[in-house]
Amino acid sequence: MKLFDVYPLFDINPVKAKDCYITDEHGIEYLDLYGGHAVISVGHTHPYYVRKISDQLEKIGFYSNSVQNPMQEELALKLGELSGYTDYSFFFCNSGAEANENALKLASFHTGKDRIITFEKAFHGRTSAAVAITDNPKIIAPINDTVKRTFLPLNDRVQLENALKIGDVAAVIVEGIQGVGGCCVPDPSFLQAASELCKHYGALLILDEIQSGYGRSGKFFAHQYAPIKPDIISVAKGMGNGFPIGGILISPELKPWSGMLGTTFGGNYLACAAGIAVLDILKEEHLIENAFEVGNYLFLRLSKITQIKELRGKGLMIGMEFDFPIATLRKQLLFEEKIFTGVTGTHVIRILPPLTLTKDQCDLFVQALEKLLN
Repeated sequence: MKLFDVYPLFDINPVKAKDCYITDEHGIEYLDLYGGHAVISVGHTHPYYVRKISDQLEKIGFYSNSVQNPMQEELALKLGELSGYTDYSFFFCNSGAEANENALKLASFHTGKDRIITFEKAFHGRTSAAVAITDNPKIIAPINDTVKRTFLPLNDRVQLENALKIGDVAAVIVEGIQGVGGCCVPDPSFLQAASELCKHYGALLILDEIQSGYGRSGKFFAHQYAPIKPDIISVAKGMGNGFPIGGILISPELKPWSGMLGTTFGGNYLACAAGIAVLDILKEEHLIENAFEVGNYLFLRLSKITQIKELRGKGLMIGMEFDFPIATLRKQLLFEEKIFTGVTGTHVIRILPPLTLTKDQCDLFVQALEKLLN
């Protein structure tokens, strides 16, 4: 049987990795500035992370989500403390798309409404409902026409209020920083207005922090640059440092009932071990502070490169837009300079490295980029 060929793959076979570096089968070392699509938050194969997962391997054969798992409570407690959301509840699942799916379901249950407001260039995942509220024509299937959604320009308060006035909106969902959309950042004033408008018109505010959360922006959540507390926050990616895990933080104003939400594998022992290890490392090694400091340093250095048309993002979530297609430049960075980067669309290179990135590694990247552009 062959693989279903939907991913364009580079001819590189990694055999080991450590912190911000990946080594292939030929012994060639690459600086990883993409982190497996933002999932590597505390560095590749961090020894504490590996040990925490290894300690749970003996439990892999008797997992059940119908009995108590104290590790779920430990993870939720530590997540609440580090994020500042100690009064919220947490629901476990396995991925970002599943997290958003449950967030939308919960909003509909709570409000009794069924329209979702989302934004241009949004990407919220690849499950049915998540695809339906994603502004990407390449992945929208006909089945998603059954989902009621309204796409609005990001940061347009007037259009948002006009849409909410109709009265059928269950939720407004917005990314803390747009990922696939090219690292566009919502204005803090817009997020504050969205929070107030949702409360006024009886809708919930959902913050999709799947890519921008877990310290990547220089705060635990990117929306914390604005003085708001959303009703629901979805998380995944950096939550497990490469191990599949996701979930939603839920306001105490939203009440559960038995059978309201469900998951088969969410919150299993290995996932919880990964999640706890990530939170411990983020705290002990001050990686959120590092993301802020090193991210600002990298942003400043990149801002001096005149060939970059627009620079967007916060912390270690940066988009560089050029006025020419970047496919060749990205391949040069990878095969000539041995640096992994990400891409979105045809003109934007994305930087999503482990939060352990150093200023010296930033310098290596900037020097390589300047060399190729000049």
